[in-house]
Parts: sequence; C-alpha cells; structure tokens
Amino acid sequence: METTIELPALARLVTAEDQEIPLTATLRYTTGDPLAVFVDFPAEAALEGEDVSWTFARSLLDQGLRTPAGHGDVQIWPYGRTRTVLEFHSPFGLALLQFPTSTLRRFLLRSYEVVAAGQEDMAAVVERGLNALFGGV
Repeated sequence: METTIELPALARLVTAEDQEIPLTATLRYTTGDPLAVFVDFPAEAALEGEDVSWTFARSLLDQGLRTPAGHGDVQIWPYGRTRTVLEFHSPFGLALLQFPTSTLRRFLLRSYEVVAAGQEDMAAVVERGLNALFGGV
C-alpha cells in the first residue's frame, strides 16, 4: 500500500526586482517514489498559469538544509539560520524560493519516519522505471 505525505508550506518567491511574493506550495513524499520529493506550486505561482510540480532527490533536500547542494535544475542552500533557498531552473527561466528551514526539516523527518534513509525499495524503483521506459513490453 502506497503512503503519501503532503505538507502545505508558506514560501516567498523572490522576483528579479528583489520583491518577495508570498505563496503556498505543497511538499509531497510518496512511498511509490521513495527516493524523490515533490514541490507542487499552484497555477498562480507559475508562468504558464498551470499547476507545476518539481521532483528532485530526497537526499538533495537533506544535504541542502545543511550546506549548498545541487548542480543542475535544482539547487538548495541554507540562507541564514531560519530560511532555506530552493532554486529551480527550466527552459522558461528560474524560480528562487525561500522556505522556513523548520518546515522543510519537519517534512523531511516525516518522510524518514515512513521510509528511513537507505531503506528505499530499490527493486520496485527499478521495475517502475523499466516499465515506464519500455511500456510493459
């Protein structure tokens, strides 16, 4: 049986003009994809006016809460003692968001209560990936 954790999180979208726009994102973890975390944004926070979901490694979030992490489309780093920055890159631009570190840490700890780090079912992950790649052939 699949378990999903969802946690609404207040964030601040930092604009190119250094304005901070408050928004609510949803942090999501599911045992169906145990290595990943998801950050879901409402349509009003997206350029295209549609809901957007970013997926990245749970271990990246863990590392980014302590030290700068990531080299690609998702980068995470601590910003002072109480905030953490998540930077998302896409072909359409980038989004820079600040989250309360305590909220991200609470979400991460809840995910570890469901599936401890290093205890992810890798066989199921590989099987799902192969099924998606080959369409069940």
